[in-house]
Amino acid sequence: MKNHSKLLTGLVMGALLTGCASQGAQQEKPVDPWEGFNRKVFVFNDTIDRYALKPVAQGYDKITPQPIQTGVGNFFSNLGELRTVLNSVLQWKWGNAGVASGRFLVNTTLGLGGVLDPASRMEWMARTEDFGQTLGTWGVAEGPYVVLPILGSSTVRDTTALPVDWYSYPVTYIDNDPTRYGLRFLQAVDLRASLLEQEKLIRGDRYIFLRDAYLQRRRFEVNDGKSGADPFASDDFDFDDSDFDDSDFAD
Repeated sequence: MKNHSKLLTGLVMGALLTGCASQGAQQEKPVDPWEGFNRKVFVFNDTIDRYALKPVAQGYDKITPQPIQTGVGNFFSNLGELRTVLNSVLQWKWGNAGVASGRFLVNTTLGLGGVLDPASRMEWMARTEDFGQTLGTWGVAEGPYVVLPILGSSTVRDTTALPVDWYSYPVTYIDNDPTRYGLRFLQAVDLRASLLEQEKLIRGDRYIFLRDAYLQRRRFEVNDGKSGADPFASDDFDFDDSDFDDSDFAD
């Protein structure tokens, strides 16, 4: 079974995206006050993707049988169960933490290290959780949208969560550098290959489409499957447009 986050990306880029325009209109403050800066980083990332990552992903998709691709996706998804366990506990979602723990144990043992996914066939399904979602449930507002070099779409909240997400993923602790870098590269290529079909859904301004899809997906995840505004937004962690605008990033 494919990585659940990949399926969710496809879901949002298709069915849920229709609500993005109306949702954006309801925001009291713009979600993208740094658009000028973000677009520059977006062009940089898009160039790297177009001439490096995407061609590799297309080659990988062409020569790699689908069962192997599924196994690769399962393997990395299984490692992510540990991150889900941690963040489920931090959010006091003990049921989800228990299911994610069971999935990891079953898929790691009976699933040949996570390459197979017997837990899904047993209908053990856990909702993926990361530290950005945890901060959301703790009342931290998402903050402005930001495009990070190489990493792509994010928000201030999700960017703050990156170190915890990085260190709660097992690949980080592999001592052998070539192995660690190789796994990270394979993970990126496999994820990019899984999005080749969804990419055909993009219409109009590519930057706006991907921005709105990302924000809608993250709100969907923080809300535990309910689309709409972030219910955990906190006035204690807010941003004033007069403090941050494109002029802060002018050349």
